[in-house]
Amino acid sequence: MRVPVEWLSQDVEVPAGTTGEEVAAALVRVGLEEEGLHGGGVTGPLVVGRVLTREPEPQKNGKTINWCTVDVGGANGTGEPQGIVCGAHNFDVGDLVVVILPGGVLPGGFEISARKTYGHVSAGMICSAVELGIGDDHDGILVLTGRPDADELTPGQDAIPLLGLDRETVEINVTPDRGYCFSMRGVAREYSHATGARFTDPAAGPAGRAPAANDAGHPVRLEDEAPIRGRAGCDRYVARVVRGVDVSAPTPAWMATRLTEAGMRPISLPVDVTNYVMLALGQPLHAFDLGTVDGPIVVRRARADERITTLDDVERTLSAEDLVITEGGERPLAIAGVMGGADSEIGPDTRDVLIEAAHFDPVSIARSARRHRLPSEASRRFERGVDPQLPPAAAQLAVELLTEHGGGTADPGVTDVGTPAAPAVIELPLDMPSRIVGVDYPAASVERVLTAIGATVEDRGDGSLRVTPPTWRPDLTTGEDLVEEVARIEGYDAIPSLLPTPPGGSGLTHRQRVRRIVADLLAAQGLSEVWAAPFVGDAQHAALGLDPAAEAAATVRVANPLSAEQPLLRTRVLTTMVEALRRNIARGTTDLGLFEIGLVVQLDGDQRPAPTVDVGVRPGDDVLAAIHSAVPHQPRHLGLLLAGDRDRAGWWGPGRPADLGDVLELVDAVGEALAVELTVSAADAAPFHPGRCARIALADGTLVGHVGELHPKVTASTGLPARTVGGELDLDVLTTASGQPVRARTLSTHPPARTDVALVVGEDVAAAAVEAALRQGAGDLLEDVALFDVYRGDQVGPGQKSLAYRLTFRADRTLKTEEVSDLRDAAVARAAAAVGAQQRA
Repeated sequence: MRVPVEWLSQDVEVPAGTTGEEVAAALVRVGLEEEGLHGGGVTGPLVVGRVLTREPEPQKNGKTINWCTVDVGGANGTGEPQGIVCGAHNFDVGDLVVVILPGGVLPGGFEISARKTYGHVSAGMICSAVELGIGDDHDGILVLTGRPDADELTPGQDAIPLLGLDRETVEINVTPDRGYCFSMRGVAREYSHATGARFTDPAAGPAGRAPAANDAGHPVRLEDEAPIRGRAGCDRYVARVVRGVDVSAPTPAWMATRLTEAGMRPISLPVDVTNYVMLALGQPLHAFDLGTVDGPIVVRRARADERITTLDDVERTLSAEDLVITEGGERPLAIAGVMGGADSEIGPDTRDVLIEAAHFDPVSIARSARRHRLPSEASRRFERGVDPQLPPAAAQLAVELLTEHGGGTADPGVTDVGTPAAPAVIELPLDMPSRIVGVDYPAASVERVLTAIGATVEDRGDGSLRVTPPTWRPDLTTGEDLVEEVARIEGYDAIPSLLPTPPGGSGLTHRQRVRRIVADLLAAQGLSEVWAAPFVGDAQHAALGLDPAAEAAATVRVANPLSAEQPLLRTRVLTTMVEALRRNIARGTTDLGLFEIGLVVQLDGDQRPAPTVDVGVRPGDDVLAAIHSAVPHQPRHLGLLLAGDRDRAGWWGPGRPADLGDVLELVDAVGEALAVELTVSAADAAPFHPGRCARIALADGTLVGHVGELHPKVTASTGLPARTVGGELDLDVLTTASGQPVRARTLSTHPPARTDVALVVGEDVAAAAVEAALRQGAGDLLEDVALFDVYRGDQVGPGQKSLAYRLTFRADRTLKTEEVSDLRDAAVARAAAAVGAQQRA
């Protein structure tokens, strides 16, 4: 929103000499962020010029420039036409343009001088709105011929006051909850809050002069049969008629200047009047050519496949949710609150004007504007909330301007139908602002602030207030909203900045510490962390050898997916990681280790719908419980993938490709870092090779995940190298297990006693099972068991293998050889009973 300082001073007492920077600083104090300052940065000579000739000249670089002669009156000191090179093409001979002559300075300190370019000496520049800092139109130079006061302009006339460049304009960012600040009325009120300056409501005068509604006005019916969320699309509609308007009458210069300063282009008197009223009060208006409207105005929802050609000459197919203004309930005249139709727009032959000032539901207007990709100045205001009490005042001001400057006569009939809902009363405990903000706000200050913003305040006498928000503040619905207003008006700078005392430790939760430990560990092992978007489809599941139907049943479908081929949330991290690995390998990184820590979905049963509630209001506990119960289980998983060489080749010798042992080593390191005992056993789980897959579990048998070598069919279908290895672990399970207390072991100063044992077992016996049996039989003095050799050959027989283990014992004394032998024999006996192991001779 652009706020001309001169216009602002009409509604609030801005001290003489106040700069735009000072106005911006005052508005920042009440939460209106400055976007920029415009005007005041141009020094002359900046004049009106008339284009006498325009000769297009194609250049070698493919660009076409125009060599122009421009009449600048006597501004150049000679009275001769000025030769200027211009690269824009949106003007023609005879047009009035804005010319800055040598010696002038544009915003940003850009000084203009005569210089040779494209084979000509260009003595000045024909300016665009962007270059002058008064707009964002990049399509070409600023043409003055279309201005309503163009007939009064002469070459050589000073353009600085004409365009308001001798005055400053402050551009502010209006947040979605402060829609009333899309008007001079709203900004002036906020400037008053910031500085204490006296504010005069510009709507008060027209509201007081507006005649009461009567039966002689143009008939209007509100027939919204399909309200959105139970709220009518239009709850107030004011219609006024002005007859005999001279639409060709010039817009007054003061109004054209204010519109230009505010970033809008003057078009014609009726359009300029409606735009001016919208900028002044915040109420969008629409003007219909009454000669094209044969019958009452009916506001209703559109019918399926109904069509309208809007003012931008685009035919649009309407939705049943669109609110439309119609003639007699049949022919659409406008998409309510968004844009009017071409059939009823003001034209050169218009004599009678029907003025619409209505109040529309913000949600309905926002959806229509987005549905048709048709943002407009009107929809920007309606979707943020417009004061429902403004329509009579806005219509009255428009009528007065049209009759004064267009020679029209206002009909005595006034239509005002509909009853807007009154703002809901809010109960506010007097200590709530102090309790939430942490600053002592006396009761008198709280009442004063709420009264200043326009609220009606009633002291209940029990330590609380009954507050009725003003009609222009639909964003005030809860006590917290009122607390924010108290803090804002009293000044955010009054809130002390206190550095909180940090608690002991890292400040991280246990889950956060676990994730950080795992990530740091894997990065130190040479793996790179990746992040993949969690969206998958049947093709990704099939490529990993998974059942697409089963995977789809275990997850949820995204309502508006980024890609129609990936409408599901992933159930495994590996499903999305394989693409990251494939892409890196395709770009030449052949030896690679990746890991990802991310959420997956594990839906148990059918997906339950979550209830929808209005924003801005805390749902009840039962509604929150229903929302939480509808959210599927989303554990955090750790995915690992290794491809290429784990040990790279060099002068020291050949490399070694990554294999299952490397992944098991990483898993073992993760378990050790988290102080979690993990067990490994053979398994058969997709997407791994059935003979090279391991099940990872806790000591009590709880499944943690699987690791292994990817199945050859999987590597072929995903484009990964053969023998790629990886795994996936449930990090939430590890997190819970790692939360148990760890008992520190006393370091012994006595020497360890080691003994080796070779056991012959069946080929199908897992080494982990043998190790577990040895641990059980060896007793408490066993410190470590390590497998150091696996042998298959004639000496052990067919279908069997020999596993050699090193057992390490330690006690609080030096162990004797006989004791170690007895412990070893007990371990071997336990292995024989558990897995049929025989000690190898």
